[in-house]
Amino acid sequence: MLPWHQYLMGVLYVLAGMNHFRKPKIYERIMPPYIPAQSTMVMLSGLAEMALGFMIMNKNTQEVAAWGIIIMLVLFIPIHIYMLQNEKAAMKLPKWALIIRLPLQFGLIYWAFLYT
Repeated sequence: MLPWHQYLMGVLYVLAGMNHFRKPKIYERIMPPYIPAQSTMVMLSGLAEMALGFMIMNKNTQEVAAWGIIIMLVLFIPIHIYMLQNEKAAMKLPKWALIIRLPLQFGLIYWAFLYT
């Protein structure tokens, strides 16, 4: 049996991935302009989040999923920086909330690392 917090992580990523399909325009708005095929990237990242979320909840695939989540979170760092730099991408979030997201990202990376 996996620890409850591992299931929590999995469910959070599955829900986050599903949200990419519910509200894709939000995710397109926060993507830096140098990222090509933004609507496709939103869908692919949503699929990746959902797949990794399910995989982290399985003992046989948890290590691969954890490394996938770590890589994904590192790849998302430029998006958080872009949101800090671009008012439209910031979606009216307060500056302090956008700043807190960066260390939070590293906390999420550490959380995933616990399952490697």
